[in-house]
This record gives sequence, C-alpha cells and structure tokens, in this order.
Amino acid sequence: MFGMNRLRNLTWRNGLIALHDAIVTALAVVVSFYLRFEGENLTERIPTLLSLLPSFVVLSIVVCYVFGLTTTKWRFISIPDLFNIMRVATVLSVALLILDYIFVAPNVFGAFFFGKTTIVIYWFVQVAFLSALRLSYRYFRYVRTLNHARAVDASPALLIGRTADAELFLRAIESGAIKKLSPVGLLSPSRADRGQSLRGIAVLGGIDDLSDVVADFARREKSIDRVVMLPSAFEQDANPESVLTRARRLGLTVSRLPRLQDEGEALRLAPVAVEDLLLRPSVKIEYQRLKALVSGKSVVVTGGGGSIGAEICERVLTFGGSRLLIVENSEPALYAIAEILQARFPEARISAHIADVRDRDRILQLLSEFKPDIVFHAAALKHVPILERDWSEAVKTNIFGTVNVADAADAAGAQAMVMISTDKAIEPVSMLGLTKRFAEMYCQALDRELATRSSSASMRLISVRFGNVLASNGSVVPKFKAQIEAGGPITVTHPDMVRYFMTIREACDLVITAATHALGPQRMDVSVYVLNMGQPVKIVDLAERLIRLSGLQPGYDIEIAFTGLRPGERLNEILFAHEEPTAEIGMAGIVAARPNQPPLASLRMWLSTLDKAVKSKEREVILAVLRDAIPEFKTGAA
Repeated sequence: MFGMNRLRNLTWRNGLIALHDAIVTALAVVVSFYLRFEGENLTERIPTLLSLLPSFVVLSIVVCYVFGLTTTKWRFISIPDLFNIMRVATVLSVALLILDYIFVAPNVFGAFFFGKTTIVIYWFVQVAFLSALRLSYRYFRYVRTLNHARAVDASPALLIGRTADAELFLRAIESGAIKKLSPVGLLSPSRADRGQSLRGIAVLGGIDDLSDVVADFARREKSIDRVVMLPSAFEQDANPESVLTRARRLGLTVSRLPRLQDEGEALRLAPVAVEDLLLRPSVKIEYQRLKALVSGKSVVVTGGGGSIGAEICERVLTFGGSRLLIVENSEPALYAIAEILQARFPEARISAHIADVRDRDRILQLLSEFKPDIVFHAAALKHVPILERDWSEAVKTNIFGTVNVADAADAAGAQAMVMISTDKAIEPVSMLGLTKRFAEMYCQALDRELATRSSSASMRLISVRFGNVLASNGSVVPKFKAQIEAGGPITVTHPDMVRYFMTIREACDLVITAATHALGPQRMDVSVYVLNMGQPVKIVDLAERLIRLSGLQPGYDIEIAFTGLRPGERLNEILFAHEEPTAEIGMAGIVAARPNQPPLASLRMWLSTLDKAVKSKEREVILAVLRDAIPEFKTGAA
C-alpha cells in the first residue's frame, strides 16, 4: 500500500531522473565493456551485449527507485546519497555477475562473457556516471544561490558560534531558507575552530575579537551590518551577554538562529530576545512523546488568549491535534489568538468561544458539545497584589472556575484534565497561592475518586506547577524592559528576593510532557507535577543584567529602587511542601509529588460554605475555610 502511494506521488521530474539513470547505466555498461575488450573480439561481442542491455536497464530503473535515487532532490545531494549510489552500483554489479555466471556463459559463450574485470570496472564507472550530473547540478545551485545571497541587497553578516552550527546556517542560505544575508566570517568560542574555513567562510577569531573584526572590515570599506548568533553562542562559556552588549554598542543588528529541536518550526532568523540570555540550558523535550499524546486528539484550552494558554494552543496544533476549542473571556484576546492560529494552521479545525470558567452551565455545555479528549485549564487570575485586594475574585475564578472545568471535563468523557498551577500554592502566604492550592486539592481528590470508582481508564486530573514565566503577561522581565526604556528607575521589592524562571515554550512543552506520563500505561499514585526550573535567580541580579544587556550601566545610567515586599509576597518560593512525598518518574525536567488532600466529600462541604461566603462577601469566613482546608497556610499573610 505504501509503495503504491509512493508511485502515485511521482512527478515528471522523477521521470526525467529515471530516464537519466537509465541512460547513464547503459553508458556505464558499454564504456566498461569497451575498456575491457578493446582489441579482443569486441565487434563479435557487441550483438550479445545489445540484446542483454534493455533488460538490464529496466532492472536498473527498479533498483534506483528502490534505493531512493529517483525521488531524491539533486539540489540537496549529500554524502548519504552518494552512499546510496554506491549501493545501487553494488547491486547492479552483483546482478551482472549472476547474469554472466548463470545465464550467459553456459548458454552462449561457454566462457565468461563479462568477466570479473569488466564488472569491477563497471562498478566504478556506474558510480561516476550516476554522481556526475547530480554533483554538477548541486554545485550549480550552490554557486547561483551564493551569488544571489551576495547580491547588492544582501547584508554582510558576521556569524558567532561553533562551526557545526555555522554549517547549518550556510546550508540554509544555499537552500534559500534564509535570504538577503551574505556571511563574511565566523567568530567561534572553540579554540579548535580557529584558523579553519567552512564553505569558503573563514573563522576569523574568538568571540572577544568582535570589535576588532568589525573595525577591520570598516577600514576595508566592507562594513558589517549584522551579527547572527548561532545556538552555540548562547552557551555559558560563550558569554552571550557580552556578545550582545558589544554588538549593540557597535550599532549592529543582532539576530539569532534558533535550535532546530521543535517539530513544526521553520528555519528562520529571529530577533535576539533578552529571555534567551537569562536561563540555564533548556530541558530537553521528547517531542515524539508529545506528538503521540496530542496527534489526532480533540483538545480544549481554557484561558486560551493568555500567554500560557495561547502557547499551549500553538503547541497542540503543531503536534497534530485534530480539533481545538479555545475558551476565553476576553474578546480581544480570543480574536487575536484565533486569527494567529488560523493563519499559521489553515487546515486546522479551530473553535473559539467567549466564556467565563465561573459560568458553570456555559462550561458544561461547551465541553459536552465538543467532547474533548484532553483539557488544559490555563484560565486563572494570578497577580498577587491585585488578588490580595480583590480576594473574592480569586475564589470565584481560581477555585470555582477550576471545579467547573474539572466537572465538565469528567461529564464530557475526557481522558485527562491538566490544571496549570504555581509554586505559590506550596505553603501559601497569598490569596493566589491559597486558591490555587485548593484547586489542586479538588483535582487530586476527584482524580482519586474516579480511580477508585472505576478502572484505570477513568479520567486523569493532574496539576502542573511552575514559577515565573519569562515574557508572560505581567511578568517581571517586560516590566523591567519598559522601565529601562523610560529611563528608569527599575523597581525591585527586596534585594534578597529570588524567583524561578522558565520560557513560555519550555513551560508549555513540559506541561504536555507531564500529561503523557499521567496517561501512561501504568497509572502511578501521583497527580502533581513540578517542573524543574534550575537554580532560582536573584531579582536584583536579573535587573542589573537587563540594564547591561541594554548597553547601560546599573547605578549610573539606570537606578534600581527597592520598594519593599507587597502583601502576599515572600522572598523565596518553595517547590514542594513538607507533607508532599516526591517521586522520580524518569523524565528530565519533571518531578512528581504524591497527592496529599482531604476527601472529596470534605472539599465539597468547604466549597458550599465558600459559595455562600462569597455571595455574602464574608472575607473572614472565606479565610477560615481556607485555613481549615490548608493548614500550612500562614495565618495573617493574606
């Protein structure tokens, strides 16, 4: 069946390639035969050769197709393709040997017609003939693309990174994936690369030589306009902060070539974001695992217009989700994400609906009609100082909203619901932490109830905790960048405050990874997953680094002002509570915690009391219920 599909997909170009291979195979046989038998009864042997040649050429067409020569694009011919050509030549040589020894010699000449020497000569000639035009075409395309890249409108660019990354970049230029750039040299952090040359591009020195190299080109009236930071330029020993600072001081446009680890990602240059330089190396993601989870599934994302929810939507479609329902209570945010996703994934089946997770009937109706396989619950209120003031709103959205989504997912027959939680839910001191911890406990209790009520095929409910997400709405990095652009000061609440940081992409991929474990073949007694965010970052150090990355000096160009801790804040975040035993699950970047929650009946009793207290605006009753449900809550902190 697969072979038939391959045949149906053949084009006239494949036909021309097959014709070329057939002609050069015939020539290879004739040439090798001539080289071997010139002057040795060559004329007498020609008729037999011509009678055998058509059948052999037909065989060669089949062999070339089976080994992929007929369907390989010549513009991308590479060493693996040359090995394929050698394999084809070997198979055809063996076929000649069998033809000679078994069929021709006994029946025609009584001696070997081709002979071993002819077949050896044929192998080399066949390899040369099959390779010649392919390599010539590849070189022609290479020269043409390179000349186009060095055209008048191409910007001279200096590459920064190791030669292995530079090879990928230069291939991208040759293929036309990256345009209007003309590489003039490479600066490498590796001493082993110094003095080398790659595809005509010389390694001009180390990263510390940036200023000297740019000045040298300027003296020769070949000004460098751009710097392209390759993935290896962001490694710690490459000192990426220094590179970016120097490049900006020299007035160079700085771009980056992302790592090609994300499926569905196009090879293209992107602006260097400050977020690229703030983190430890990203956790390696097993994208095949994520694709196996999402591909062909119907997925709901609540809060799909927010920074986290929108990224989850994008990842779901990237990994092959068949249908996507976006639930969002902000009309502008819903419209924006729906437009972006539909433009990027024109074939995707996307439904976008305005709804508030507080509206239980609406959520039940939407999920019942959509019938999702997986629900990602990202809708939440998350700003600590605001929720300390508007505490009832936190209860309505973070607690009752989660309860509504969980119950609706169960009623709709979903396989799993994943709640996005926060490290502030551990030993909480704020209304954000309190409400998120209560929501976690409800998901844990319902998960346990469903597991005991039915089999392992019941819906899984898990919570995934992570800390500050760089560049998410309301996070500290965009705030600091805006304060720097305004001339300062940067406001930091306390000099000793530390936080964990992740990128949006990394956080969302690890959320989906946690779901793959929860739905694995062996159901483990864990329902809380904590993402490994490396070492916490001191906020004041982060502020100083952002100032330097902007080409400014902390304390001189931009002041840092300490404003004091706000209500509900603490200096350090905690990854696990003392009452939560952890469990290693064999996945990089994720640690699981065994659930520690009251029975579902107790939670529902507290929910009834909370509902009445919110309606009557009784703050003390709400706090009393939350203290009762969450004993580790620090009294008086909220």
